[in-house]
Amino acid sequence: MLKGKTALVTGSTSGIGLGIAKALAAEGANLVLNGFGDNAGPQAEVAALGVQVAFHGADMSRPAEIEAMMKFAAERFGRVDILVNNAGIQHVAKIEDFPIERWDAVIAINLSSAFHATRLALPAMKTANWGRIINIASVHGLVASAEKAAYVAAKHGIVGLTKVTALETATTGVTCNAICPGWVLTPLVQKQVDARAATLKISNEEATRLLLGEKEPSMQFTTPEELGALAVFFCSAAGNNVRGAAWNMDGGWAAQ
Repeated sequence: MLKGKTALVTGSTSGIGLGIAKALAAEGANLVLNGFGDNAGPQAEVAALGVQVAFHGADMSRPAEIEAMMKFAAERFGRVDILVNNAGIQHVAKIEDFPIERWDAVIAINLSSAFHATRLALPAMKTANWGRIINIASVHGLVASAEKAAYVAAKHGIVGLTKVTALETATTGVTCNAICPGWVLTPLVQKQVDARAATLKISNEEATRLLLGEKEPSMQFTTPEELGALAVFFCSAAGNNVRGAAWNMDGGWAAQ
């Protein structure tokens, strides 16, 4: 379905980003990956699906590096047809204790980076009259949790940016939507489960039930593969008139 298209997924060397990248590659899209840490392994996983893959290590808190990444993608593949703004970090603290530098970092990476990548991708998408911008928000873009001020503010901002982008492209072949996951079983979340099990001296299964039971009525994790399938739907013809949606995939979290 996406053969001949190019997708750029930020924060895609593991977890949600890699899951979405692999789903898009399975539909034939060439991929530009981005992130920290090992990139050879993720590149190999995507290339194994029969597409071309490239990597750019832009620091998503730095606008100049985002510009360099977008230029790199255009030079390598012609243009970015599908932009997935996924890069994100987290810090947990009460507002009065929240370190200023952590607030600035969370806002820069979780919100401002999506603005910069979007503004740079839009001209070529509009010229081609086809494009997909998919912002990975969170259920925290719809509801809040204590001690996550920067993350919740950024993710609410992502939902707002999604709506504005959708309105500004409403009469074109470019769409913009947000995905709002609840708990997703990524390596980072698995570490949280492991830590809770160790601290409380309980099994991993019980720690998982405690984590999910606090917020997620379905009592099950969303998977990167499920999020990838939703991203593919947004890119399909069936998604042509889905515009400005904040699509929660959260096991009923926001329905409470």
